[in-house]
Amino acid sequence: MNRREFLQCAAILITGVSASQLGFTLSAEQTVYLAAAPDYNTTPVNFFTPVQREIVTAMCEAIIPRTDTPGAIDAGVPQFLELMVADWLNDEERGIFISGLQDIADRIPQEYGKPFSQLGSQEQLQILEALEDAASDSSWYDLGNIQQVYMSDAPFICQMKELTIWGFFTSEEGGSQVLRYDPMPMYFDGDIPLSPDDSSWSNSF
Repeated sequence: MNRREFLQCAAILITGVSASQLGFTLSAEQTVYLAAAPDYNTTPVNFFTPVQREIVTAMCEAIIPRTDTPGAIDAGVPQFLELMVADWLNDEERGIFISGLQDIADRIPQEYGKPFSQLGSQEQLQILEALEDAASDSSWYDLGNIQQVYMSDAPFICQMKELTIWGFFTSEEGGSQVLRYDPMPMYFDGDIPLSPDDSSWSNSF
């Protein structure tokens, strides 16, 4: 089972939705794994330190803030992300993520006088944009890049964004309240135009 397949299994275990709702077909190996896996919705997780958890929670909300629709915190993304880092990332990926968190924990209070979680939204956004600028030479940002496997050497900010977006849009809140959720059984139209302010369609039905 490759890294992307592991991520797909994690989304099912943590959000409690089915493979058909997520819009992909499971391999035989994934099916066997999921049949024997515990219920992640009730799995306690205590991998991050309190400071790390505050940073992750604030970053998730900065990436997908609550507006007139739910944000990352509403969708339980920090819990999803902590489970992913603890149980699903390999040693290399986990090391990159934890090093990135430690950099934020050590550097931001010195530069801004406050921890990341206590900064205003504009300052948090500036920090995230600076992290993206510093990581911009990664192939994660290649134009038109559609990843088939999880990139083990992706910089911290790329991991943070990918896991946050993955967790949010496979959640009930993201799939039904942010994306357009209007199932039409036995009907498919592969060319539905969207205006600039339209949401994409959800696969979660």
